[in-house]
Amino acid sequence: MRHILNINDRWRFRKDCAAAPAALPADWETVTLPHTWNATDGQDGGNDYFRGSCCYARQFNRADLPGSTKHYLEIRGANSSADVYLNGQHLAHHDGGYSTWRVELTAALREENCLAIIVDNAPNDHVYPQTADFTFYGGLYRDVSLIAVDEAHFALDDHGTPGIHVTPEVKGADAAVTVRTAPTGMQPGDMIRIRLLNAEGQSVAEASSTACETTLVIRDVHLWDGVKDPYLYTAEATLLRGGEAIDAVSARFGCRSFRIDPEKGFFLNGRAYPLRGVSRHQDRLGIGNALLPEHHREDIDLICEMGANTIRLAHYQHDQYFYDLCDERGMVVWAEIPYISRHMATGRQNTLQQMHELITQCYNHPSIVVWGLSNEITMDGAKDPDLIENHRLLNDLCHKMDKTRLTTMACITMCSMDEAYVRIPDVVSYNHYFGWYGGDTADNGPWFDRFHKKYPDTPIGCSEYGCEALNWHNSTPRQGDYSEEYQAHYHEELIRQFFSRPYLWATHVWNMFDFGADARAEGGENGQNHKGLITFDRKYKKDAFYAYKAWLSADPFVHICGKRYIDRMEDVTKVTVYSNQPEVELLVNGKSLGRKTAEDHFFRFDVPNRGESTLVAVAGDYRDESTLRKVAEMNPDYVLREQGAVLNWFDITEEKGFCSLNSTLGDVMGTLRGKAWLARFLLGMMKKQSGSPKKGGAKKGLDLAMLPDLIKMARGFTVLRITSMLPMVGISFTKEELLAMNGGLNKIRIK
Repeated sequence: MRHILNINDRWRFRKDCAAAPAALPADWETVTLPHTWNATDGQDGGNDYFRGSCCYARQFNRADLPGSTKHYLEIRGANSSADVYLNGQHLAHHDGGYSTWRVELTAALREENCLAIIVDNAPNDHVYPQTADFTFYGGLYRDVSLIAVDEAHFALDDHGTPGIHVTPEVKGADAAVTVRTAPTGMQPGDMIRIRLLNAEGQSVAEASSTACETTLVIRDVHLWDGVKDPYLYTAEATLLRGGEAIDAVSARFGCRSFRIDPEKGFFLNGRAYPLRGVSRHQDRLGIGNALLPEHHREDIDLICEMGANTIRLAHYQHDQYFYDLCDERGMVVWAEIPYISRHMATGRQNTLQQMHELITQCYNHPSIVVWGLSNEITMDGAKDPDLIENHRLLNDLCHKMDKTRLTTMACITMCSMDEAYVRIPDVVSYNHYFGWYGGDTADNGPWFDRFHKKYPDTPIGCSEYGCEALNWHNSTPRQGDYSEEYQAHYHEELIRQFFSRPYLWATHVWNMFDFGADARAEGGENGQNHKGLITFDRKYKKDAFYAYKAWLSADPFVHICGKRYIDRMEDVTKVTVYSNQPEVELLVNGKSLGRKTAEDHFFRFDVPNRGESTLVAVAGDYRDESTLRKVAEMNPDYVLREQGAVLNWFDITEEKGFCSLNSTLGDVMGTLRGKAWLARFLLGMMKKQSGSPKKGGAKKGLDLAMLPDLIKMARGFTVLRITSMLPMVGISFTKEELLAMNGGLNKIRIK
């Protein structure tokens, strides 16, 4: 029988090492998997985290292995390329940092063995991802195991296959379930027994044959029905010889049907089921991507608490354990590969391999309904014939491997809805940040209306939308201030626009959690993207989290916004309360300000601000409390200070009626003189970019061909904010250069 031995312990590790030892080194660091070497430097900013080769080595004795005929090594995640050596002999190479892969060790085994794995996350020109707004953590960051099987066994060497593929098809009150296996080493007389078990472990169908594919029927099937009833069955496949089991594999599955209607959105089991949820990156503060099961469980608990019913698992294959949790909790999932940002002509084979692995390994999960082909891949334009052909090949591969699911992709804002590449998948979504990266929050819904009107037969969704928020606060929040108050305002507006448009097949907030992006230098805490509804450490739920909970969750609650915004200057301050209850009362120091109703679940109160006040919100049996304090001057702890910034906004000289670095790009462009200044600014950027070094094989830097679209988007940004973001594309300015810019802007009158 099959034996699986976890070997996460007792590894030796050496950083910046490309040579595999033939014997276990005594002086290397001892580590336990999961492990990444970028848990700290991949989150602290500067885009300088170590990217290169590191070596893991472990010793084991053959006598300690089960007495089976064949032995395999299983690696569930090694980012991003890896080579396996046993006793100094090279056995395998794998490109792709997010999928499971296996190596047969049998022929190279000795009595005493030194296993070495060299993992490399250095830049190159053929393995995705290479350009993206997240950290590419290096390491053996998921489980590593040894698998022992007999000569006859269910296949282990097909793209990390689980060895069993289950395809349920709901037919009226019943379900026809086709189970496919790939046994190897079978002898005459061997049989394959298939059993289907319900959630209680009782057999509901069974058959034995020599065939690799068997179809059984579940009568009066219990459907997998989303978050309300995510019912799961189990399929067991057993390889029998003389009636004795010599190998066995199993997989949970769910019986459900779905469709996506371009006019009415997503349907689950024949009924309208609007998909409203979040995207998720897998990493954590101080941990990187080396997660333990309890981290995954906490993430799914928080997503469910918010009331979401869908997750976009971005931008790569996630841990199989998390897909299992999505199955168990009824999440509808978008699964995708890291074909992202910039197309590489030398990376086609890697995209096809990663997609093949994703589908092979994730096929049985009922939560998954769409395979994602790419994300924002047209940063260099959408007309490249090789890019278009790559997408067509991926789309065809998905349909060939899986006839039960649809394909999708996430398009960048600047990509025209008329591009041929947008027509390739079955359904499509766009990443739009109107109201954060330029434009206005009000622009979001109308853009989708225009798409829907022009292409009424193409299902359209929103794959990313959001804005950043840290512990900054003010009573007049504005685009680009990184305050918790503006993030709450932004999501209130987007909830109203998106949730009132039933044709949107899915909407996914970017992002559920803050995440590591070491190239980022904005918002006052470098090395992170702060668009999460929850902080990177999962300790604090931002106010916007509760805005969604008010709309999506059936669990009663009430929440006072602005708990971190205690010190306020105004005599009467506005306080918002979120609740999914019909009525909210707000008390200030025990005195009621009255009861209010709100159809949008956002309850507004004007609160007298004198001395120190205790606020209590009451909604039915539920209460929440916060504190206010009247102050004469703005608390400096609430004022945005960029970490390591050359200049902060409050250090800048301003002339009344004239522009400055604190002016928006739109104000600067309002006059001919301002447009001339912008032309000089762009020329300076181009000079800096042409003189900046490129690292590795991936293209890095600002795509100048996209400048017109970028300028249009960035009209709402201050000039200072733009300069603070440019280091992410390799362009930076000195203090003297910024002061000179400000002096020039001080001569341009605001129109």
